[in-house]
Amino acid sequence: MINFNGNLHSKDSYFLNQENRGLRYGDALFEAIRVVNNKVFFLEDHYLRLMASMRILRMEIPMSFTMEFLEEQILATVNANDLQSKPARIRFTVFRNNGGLYLPESNDISYIVEANALNTPFFILNEGAYEVELFKDFYVNADMLSTLKTNNKIINVVGSVFASENGYQNCLLLNQEKRVVEALNGNVFLVKGNLIKTPSVKDGCLNGIIRKKLIGILGALEGYEFEESPISPFELQKADELFITNAIVGIQPITKYRKKKYGSRVAADLLGKLNAAARLN
Repeated sequence: MINFNGNLHSKDSYFLNQENRGLRYGDALFEAIRVVNNKVFFLEDHYLRLMASMRILRMEIPMSFTMEFLEEQILATVNANDLQSKPARIRFTVFRNNGGLYLPESNDISYIVEANALNTPFFILNEGAYEVELFKDFYVNADMLSTLKTNNKIINVVGSVFASENGYQNCLLLNQEKRVVEALNGNVFLVKGNLIKTPSVKDGCLNGIIRKKLIGILGALEGYEFEESPISPFELQKADELFITNAIVGIQPITKYRKKKYGSRVAADLLGKLNAAARLN
């Protein structure tokens, strides 16, 4: 079942048409959210990011779009799919309503909520082979739009095809300054000794929820030094660890980049703390 503007529809029903602005122009935003046993992980963070992104894109935010409303619509969709006692992945999509060309006739919005089952209730460490390569066909622009979770993800699509064709599990994206920005599906962190680095949003990376949570966790930990600073491709082969973060997987260790192989000790340590933060949230 799919939730469209508060009404539940069968997933194979047709409730959008060719005039949808998300389809035509990528005029849409989305949040990927983990829900476990009817508990929405990091609800406030997802809500605040969505509201801030809608304001940046000049979408009209309905008065009813409170955090409680967001939670209510998510849980209604979870329950309609019999996932109330299971882990679920939610995609909450917001798009400007039909009408107009590049200039919309209205800034009013609609939304869709989708729910799919996940295998595990909490984040687990996947220690299988996970090799990455740089994707250099296209670059991420280091601007505010690149930090938003919009439907304009064609570089991620083409990069994913490149990775699949070449036997990689993921690729790292570069900005026009040839700095490492993020992975195809999440933020990237580099570990060298006790130093942990991740690119700044000024470099064009997604303003990720798990990225934000880990930065908060690292700020309260002793034994690690943390920096938001640019990552050069030359640093990758000197690192002890690389890992990717997103709201569904949590932390994904990278095991290989070219001839360099990495461990996952720090990733495992931080994953335990991330799960604790999720349970307390």
